[in-house]
Amino acid sequence: MSTKIPPMTISRAAKEIGIGIETIRYYQRIGLIDEPSKPASGYRIYPLETLERLRFILRAKELGFSLAEVESLLELGDGSCRESMLVAKTKLQLIQAKIADLQNLEQVLEGVVHACEVNPDTHGCPLVETLGSQPQQKP
Repeated sequence: MSTKIPPMTISRAAKEIGIGIETIRYYQRIGLIDEPSKPASGYRIYPLETLERLRFILRAKELGFSLAEVESLLELGDGSCRESMLVAKTKLQLIQAKIADLQNLEQVLEGVVHACEVNPDTHGCPLVETLGSQPQQKP
């Protein structure tokens, strides 16, 4: 006895992927996924390829890609690995720059926290003084 798989309506697709219906509609409006045609009576039925594409979009977003970058990756589709590599390299450089900025921020905050810990003066706060001073110029 075979089990019949119910048609993949937008609500079922949303539930299956774990996103809202409005998110799917938004992706349709901006062209990331196709909107299936609506039969004369009934609901639009989404093919399994749409679910795979939605999973790809969500995973790319989890990895920090913007929707514009996701669109570029989808356009590459079966294109060359070189083109995909260039998109990935660009994203990698942005992430490495953010990590460096965060590491610098971490060092500054560690210094401020230490200054607060050893500050015997309860009236002057090294954190407020540091944040109120002129920003340091990058070398």
